[in-house]
Amino acid sequence: MSIAAAARAENLRREIEAHDRAYYEGDAPTITDAAYDALFRELQALEADYPELRVPDSPTRRVGGKPMAQFAPVAHAVPMLSIQTETDTGPSGARDFDARVRRELALPDDAPPLEYSAELKFDGLALSLRYENGVFVRGATRGDGLTGEDVTRNLETLRDIPLRLRGPAPPLLEVRGEAYMRRDDLARYNEKARARGEKPLVNPRNGAAGSLRQLDPAIAKSRPLRFFAYGIGAVEGWPLPATHGELLDALAAFGLPVCDQRLVAAGWRALADFHDRMGARRARIPFDFDGVVYKVNSLALQQRLGFRTREPRWAVAHKYPAEEARTVVTAIEVQVGRTGALTPVARLRPVFVGGVTVAHATLHNEDEARRKDVRVGDTVIVRRAGDVIPEIVGVAREERPFAPMRFQGRETHLAARKTLSAAGIRIIPAPYRKRMPRHPAFALPETCPECGSHIVREEGGAVARCAGGLVCPAQLKGALLHFASRRAMDIEGLGDKLIEQLTSAGKVATPADLYALTAPMLASLERMGEKSAANLVAAIEKSKQTSLPRFIFALGIRHVGESTAKALAHHFGGLDALRRADAAALENVPDVGATVAESLLDFFAEPHNRDVIERLLAAGVRWEENRGRADAPPGPLAGKVFVLTGTLPNLTRDEARALIESAGGKVSGTVSRKTDYVVAGEDPGSKLDKAKNLGLAIVDEAGLLQRLQGDSQ
Repeated sequence: MSIAAAARAENLRREIEAHDRAYYEGDAPTITDAAYDALFRELQALEADYPELRVPDSPTRRVGGKPMAQFAPVAHAVPMLSIQTETDTGPSGARDFDARVRRELALPDDAPPLEYSAELKFDGLALSLRYENGVFVRGATRGDGLTGEDVTRNLETLRDIPLRLRGPAPPLLEVRGEAYMRRDDLARYNEKARARGEKPLVNPRNGAAGSLRQLDPAIAKSRPLRFFAYGIGAVEGWPLPATHGELLDALAAFGLPVCDQRLVAAGWRALADFHDRMGARRARIPFDFDGVVYKVNSLALQQRLGFRTREPRWAVAHKYPAEEARTVVTAIEVQVGRTGALTPVARLRPVFVGGVTVAHATLHNEDEARRKDVRVGDTVIVRRAGDVIPEIVGVAREERPFAPMRFQGRETHLAARKTLSAAGIRIIPAPYRKRMPRHPAFALPETCPECGSHIVREEGGAVARCAGGLVCPAQLKGALLHFASRRAMDIEGLGDKLIEQLTSAGKVATPADLYALTAPMLASLERMGEKSAANLVAAIEKSKQTSLPRFIFALGIRHVGESTAKALAHHFGGLDALRRADAAALENVPDVGATVAESLLDFFAEPHNRDVIERLLAAGVRWEENRGRADAPPGPLAGKVFVLTGTLPNLTRDEARALIESAGGKVSGTVSRKTDYVVAGEDPGSKLDKAKNLGLAIVDEAGLLQRLQGDSQ
């Protein structure tokens, strides 16, 4: 084994662990994700080359591995018992707990106040972590308190759970704690999930529990899970501290994450005050908690107090008022986001919940609205925790309003009954007739409520979108910013603040309106002088002379990036041929699959989009039509597909792309079996790993320059 490799591996492990602590304990990342990934890959490579360097606490254990067949049962050496809940949510809840403890200890009225520890009651999934000689060997869920499920491989993916405890560690230490998700982490995860067309997680608690009960550790690794330690189970060879507060300090010293929001104080009034202060800060603390746990601080007194059935006498959970409330849905409206995504929103009869008055709640998408079967007039349960957008968690279907049963008149009704009975048709008494709900199940409209364009939904996707990207007011600002960007129409000086002014003043409603702007119209805007107005008009005029790839890219068609726009322009040679193309013709273009083809067809099928394109052409936007793929002069890289990853020593990404395309090659953003070369620079990222797995040709900048000169060696 190489001594240098062993030393480097140890340094890498320490550096990665230090970055993990900074990120998860201090919320202060000290390194970029790309740089962190580079360190991680270097350690993986060393351990692959020198298997003897693999140690039980290596960060590379966190990769997850293959899916499991099932969870094995784990019998807890020390049961994971529940804690009594104090139903009185006011200050008297703390007073009553203190009175019970003093009574159990037979303390006289004039005895000094007892010392307590107070900590937050986390809203997640209870876990037990087993460490042997300081190394994490097993993790299990609480289960029924006596037997849980082995979720070790999922827990290994959590970067804030140490794989080895810091400092001298006991032969055996079981750590009890809670897996949870921060609300901001969940919001970011759900935003990305919806963009991928995946189902979002419902809430932090369900997200944490569901993530750890996935048989595929890769799923748990992709979720923003965290952990807090709050106690211990079985222990061997470790002298326990005298108090619970000191126990938490000791766990923190071992490198385990322990929540900072905790208190050690004497008397029930200090507990009630902590309960009030944490309740007032509840919306500002980034994770969910539904109360405060009080514990007698002395471990000796805890042992003396013992247990009542399956609950400790020395602890209680003092909860907050429920953050759920019942109200009525008065309407369901559809909002259009800046990317065209349609979101159903339930308008509610205003109700006070979670410290604020709630008047609306998101239903996320059509599938979610129909799954919950939320209808106008329904009585629903609304949840709000902290600053999370309110959501409907349930429908009281037994209270759903039904349409009244109408008859034309008593005589007509009786005659109908007599006729049916004579024909041998059984009459069901009125109370048992199937009643029809007053309001139908929710369905998205067929056209966009903002602009009237048709609505599209990709096969297998959860999100429906407006197809009127060039005309929809909800998408207008983003569409204009993209249209004017440097790689699109390149209108210098047209930034987001000016676009905000133009759209707010009603001067621009589509990209075509930009070409009708005059210097006097622009000069009338706030902080826009005559010179700036003249410069912008000149930039808009200059943008009229463009190229077909730039124009296609500027249209902002979903899934059509710069590279795909170039491929489309090169293949069809002109805009008319592209607009006339059917799905089969589109899928003949390299790197254009069914999803991209469908997006193009939807875009050009929308009359509003076609109208804007005609207006742009009428305004003078022009480009030189190329001769199409068949007549393109061959180059040294003709027909070759390249992927760029990492930072090249001399060329920028744009310069490398331009050189490849000028030599007849194509630059793709994704690595696949169709890729001919991967050009790798410094900090190449996961694309290089995928290229190696596929056995693709990998070159550096020098290798690229050789191939540009026609030298393939």
